Amino acid sequence: MHDDRNLVEARLRRVLDERIRPAVYPESVPLQVAVWHAPGEPVPVTEGLSAEPVPIEVGARWGAPWGTSWFRVTGTVPEAWAGRTVEALLDLGFDENMPGFQCEGLVYRPDGTPVKGLNPRNQWVRIGAPVAGGEEVRLHIEAASNPVVLDYHPFRPTLLGDKDTAGHEPQYTLTRMDLAVLDETVWQLVLDLEVLGELMAELPVDSARRWDILRALDRALDLVDLQDVGGTAARARAQLAGVLSAPAVPSAHRISAVGHAHIDSAWLWPLRETVRKVARTTSNMTALLEDEPEFVFTMSQAQQWAWVKEHRPEVWARVKKAVAEGRFVPAGGMWVESDTNMPGSEAMARQFVHGKRFFLDEFGVENEEAWLPDTFGFAAGLPQIIKAAGAKWLLTQKISWSQTNKFPHHTFQWEGIDGTRIFTHFPPVDTYNCSMKGSEIAHAARNFKDKGRARHSLAPTGWGDGGGGTTREMVAKAARLRDLEGSATVTWETPRAFFEKAEAEYPEPPVWVGELYLELHRATLTSQAKTKQGNRRSEHLLREAELWAATAAVRTGFPYPYEELDRIWKTVLLHQFHDILPGSSIAWVHREARATYERIAAELTGIVEAAQQALAGGGETPLVFNAAPHPRAGVPAGGAATPRTGGATTLAQRPDGGHVLDNGLLRIGIDARGLVVSAHDIEADRETIAPGTAANLLQLHPDFPNMWDAWDVDEFYRNTVTDLTDTDSVTAGEDGASVRIVRSFGASRVTQVLTLPPGERRLVLDTEVDWHETEKFLKLAFPLDLHAERYASETQFGHFHRPTHTNTSWEAAKFEACNHRFVHLAEPGWGVAVVNDSTYGHDVTRTVRSDGDRGTTTTLRVSLLRAPRFPDPETDQGVHRFRHALVPGARIADAVREGWRINLPERRTNGAGEVAPLVTVDNEAVVVTAVKLADDGSGDVVVRFHEAHGGRARATLTTGFACTGVTGTDLLERPAGDGEPPVRDGDRITVRLRPFELMTLRLQRA
Repeated sequence: MHDDRNLVEARLRRVLDERIRPAVYPESVPLQVAVWHAPGEPVPVTEGLSAEPVPIEVGARWGAPWGTSWFRVTGTVPEAWAGRTVEALLDLGFDENMPGFQCEGLVYRPDGTPVKGLNPRNQWVRIGAPVAGGEEVRLHIEAASNPVVLDYHPFRPTLLGDKDTAGHEPQYTLTRMDLAVLDETVWQLVLDLEVLGELMAELPVDSARRWDILRALDRALDLVDLQDVGGTAARARAQLAGVLSAPAVPSAHRISAVGHAHIDSAWLWPLRETVRKVARTTSNMTALLEDEPEFVFTMSQAQQWAWVKEHRPEVWARVKKAVAEGRFVPAGGMWVESDTNMPGSEAMARQFVHGKRFFLDEFGVENEEAWLPDTFGFAAGLPQIIKAAGAKWLLTQKISWSQTNKFPHHTFQWEGIDGTRIFTHFPPVDTYNCSMKGSEIAHAARNFKDKGRARHSLAPTGWGDGGGGTTREMVAKAARLRDLEGSATVTWETPRAFFEKAEAEYPEPPVWVGELYLELHRATLTSQAKTKQGNRRSEHLLREAELWAATAAVRTGFPYPYEELDRIWKTVLLHQFHDILPGSSIAWVHREARATYERIAAELTGIVEAAQQALAGGGETPLVFNAAPHPRAGVPAGGAATPRTGGATTLAQRPDGGHVLDNGLLRIGIDARGLVVSAHDIEADRETIAPGTAANLLQLHPDFPNMWDAWDVDEFYRNTVTDLTDTDSVTAGEDGASVRIVRSFGASRVTQVLTLPPGERRLVLDTEVDWHETEKFLKLAFPLDLHAERYASETQFGHFHRPTHTNTSWEAAKFEACNHRFVHLAEPGWGVAVVNDSTYGHDVTRTVRSDGDRGTTTTLRVSLLRAPRFPDPETDQGVHRFRHALVPGARIADAVREGWRINLPERRTNGAGEVAPLVTVDNEAVVVTAVKLADDGSGDVVVRFHEAHGGRARATLTTGFACTGVTGTDLLERPAGDGEPPVRDGDRITVRLRPFELMTLRLQRA
């Protein structure tokens, strides 16, 4: 037989595009349109509906960047259309290739009832099915003219990312405003042809099924009269019925489709616009649920649900009804889909506390899955946090974006630093915006790495980011793919139903130990430094506010600020969203974030000071409050006392220029360039700095990644480096314990103060950078005389080891990694820590010296600043302040302690006398991360702690109040039976912890 395959396939494409799709709407009449442009920010719905619009014609330009326009469309259904299905086609100027990244609309009836969203792939509003003819149509559209920031030529710098710089030029052209007849038979034919054509293209050319479909399509096209598509569509569909009814083979891959609309809580739009994106999407999805009985939709991020409840009560009522029916499903159990690398221990825990509690309070739904399809990698401490929140599954897709190594599993057990394992699934469809294309379904089946052992995967289906969610076309395609020969089978299911099936069929999946590192987007650990500093500062201020307010409440009856802390926590958690904290949003988002963090700091500082004043009472005794989890200078952890003083630091001149700082524990040599050429541990008689090198070395790299400017740093950046060794001045500090260095480079200036505190084994580096570079990367280097094959960096509730070598491509790909408060490197018996107050990104490399002692130089470099130009062209311009400390001779215990200390500086006040801690712990390996009152208002004290050194620990907690009972709980402060139970003897509670084990205790008071 002659091979006419290409001929038939080309015929199908042209006939579909030029004849059949246009025949879906065979008749139309124009609507009358008027518009009112809201001044400034969006207005309430009642104001938009009552405003007096002016006429506007199709073809007119509209919509200044970030503006809101209220369109009123009116018309009359022709009498001749009686008995037919009629829809309004409302095209605001959409580009169908950009769902979610441009203008959007929400349609209302005149009484303010929301109808559905308008999006590039969802431009219709049903008027009647059937209509009687003669109906008056009146609809209102709240249209957002959000500018296209990420255009066809991506990553070009643009001023459109902030309303203050975006200008007023109209962004869109009103394209179509019509009433039209929908020919449902033609619409169904389009879906038949698309599904079969897409399936056929994925089958082997020599397979019989492919040729069966090809011949059926050819016969069907013969039956279509191109001048009367509507009149002949039914017979074409009949011709296809046979190939559409052939069942899938028993071994076919099984896909659980879940309706989905991944909506970034901020990204290329501000937070206020996300509120409206969520309202449009939920309006769309509740409408689709009413039309499609098998469809199931899921939405994560409790914050987005809370926005609907607060800002769109009319939409919220529909959402609650759909949830009650079990088809609109809360997912994920987190406040937002946060970054998981940078949030601190407590913040990561609170993401689940506030997310799960919202869904429990509003719907009685207990989420057992973490839902994070788009997060940029996963810290090794996360599994036990998920488990401690009462969840047991994780879904993500983003690891499929890794550039170097292909992850070996799609379904597996993920093991965290404490040994907790979480059943995890990566959808092999490799997208969280599945549209039910045949290529996507076939890719999922081919790509699934667990074939032969498992057969189920999940496909999040729908347009995200304001694209409107799942469409009726996707639902129609899924119906055809439910049981179709040659294809994976598709069934609408909830995440819970999928995970239960997947877990049951795969009882012993493979295990992946340690972090899930994304080999991409590494620069998100550094971009937008002030956003990251605001997050770190807020986390520690929240710790202080809870600790001192709880202590004051128990000691003095101080009113515990439940509502204020709840609100502030939710604000901080929102800003940990995976495009805010990582620094990958537009300028508007980060401008607002900086202002928000300033307000939070002021409010929390007020709570801390009020509580401390209540505790201190009247008096003139100098007191130091210590919020860190370890004593310092005689001040207990979580208490206040007069600190001990002792020791002194001397400052001398070096013979060849520069200075020497000496406090009897460390002797620091700073040369005439302001570089640390020696850091001698006097007790160990050990030099910290590698021979011939210098620490406190600022290094500048060019930084122009191949794409994703704010997100990525590509490895080739290392090929070119400038050591910043020239100085404007190097002078001794007036305190006799510090040296001040000033450098200028490019258009920027750095001022550093290096301080050796008396009696302490740490060199403190305060760095102020007035940064005005573009597309540059600034690092701070510490070349250490250490032979270390691995190093430790702090993560949630512990630390994680990474190799210093690049034996394999997996290690080589981790050329930029995340730490929290410390990085620690060691040989047996001696180590070095570098601690920080606000940075996250770092790299560690090692070389063997070719001359002299042939020793190993292990270099730790801290990432300070970048200057990408997309999506914020002014990223990080201005003044930044960082604090680091070099700690020679440090054990892990010292790294943990000094990391807390640098982030929780002591607070001083005068008072009546010492303030005893609410809780004390007798083992330095057991670190308390939270002391607070129980969220339920009972007055119980909640204490959360973990083993921080990586070994087993026995500890006694002593309460500074009469304790009548103790209960081990989950993160939501509910009784939990995991682990060895605590043993109480009066006010003393004994606990035993595994390495890095997290524990929460609820302490009842008399």
